[in-house]
Amino acid sequence: MSTHATLGYDVFVSDSTPMNVPGHIPNGERHMFSPLASTLIYGENDAVLAEAPLTTEQGQAVGDWVEATGKNLTHIFATHGHGDHWFTAPTLAERFGAQIVASAGTIEQMHANVSARPALWDRLWPGQIPPTPVTAVTVPGNHFTLEGHDLNIIETGHTDTDNSTVLHEPDLDLVVAGDAIYNGVHQYLGESADGGRDAWRRAIDTIESLRPRWVVASHKDKNLDDDATRVILQTRQYLNDADDELTKNSTPVDFFNAMLERHPERRLGATVLWSGASALYRHTGDASQDSLEGWLQP
Repeated sequence: MSTHATLGYDVFVSDSTPMNVPGHIPNGERHMFSPLASTLIYGENDAVLAEAPLTTEQGQAVGDWVEATGKNLTHIFATHGHGDHWFTAPTLAERFGAQIVASAGTIEQMHANVSARPALWDRLWPGQIPPTPVTAVTVPGNHFTLEGHDLNIIETGHTDTDNSTVLHEPDLDLVVAGDAIYNGVHQYLGESADGGRDAWRRAIDTIESLRPRWVVASHKDKNLDDDATRVILQTRQYLNDADDELTKNSTPVDFFNAMLERHPERRLGATVLWSGASALYRHTGDASQDSLEGWLQP
């Protein structure tokens, strides 16, 4: 948690959740999704929530956490269109009378993820995801305020998916980074073929240019802090290591094992690493299908 005069932020991390995929990933673990971080930026009376989690149960817990603060929730922000960053936002918006905001590109990706629910999300978490109407709206100039403090939606392009953004609050030296930055958790590489990792590095450069002190990754180990220098360096290094290992390994299993060996400190998200590896080594030219098959890979 950090504060600046009447402004502060706090983070709620929803723990890893089981996925409805049979068997185990190559290191013997069951299929588990990464932890999800939701960030509350708050003033004296009002607050903004960045990143609503995936399942009904997670959304209820985040809502109870917000309610316990006594703050008036005005906005819910989504960094990008992957469903684990906004599927409970409509329910939370109704609960608190808040408005969901996002960039135009993120809203486009939200619609795509709703279309993918039957093939992907509802197969992985059957009966656990609430209704997901796309009610997000854009804000003029990708800018809104919280009790007079600036909140800027910064376009970063491709990170672990297309049309990503981050939320910058200058007075707190804070960036809520979505999936542009990871913190102690394996990164999703399944959409990073064909120049995607280079684009992701440019997104990291954009975040670094904001000179934040704190960067909240939407997938983070709750035992780690949000130190910007550390998480930016480690996210960039992970991409560099992935490039190196992709040249050395001819199978997804070999690549998976090599990345685990390089990053033993990343105890969480091994399933996400395996899903991404499975997608990368398919590389049929249909990125959406490769990604889908990667997530469903036993």
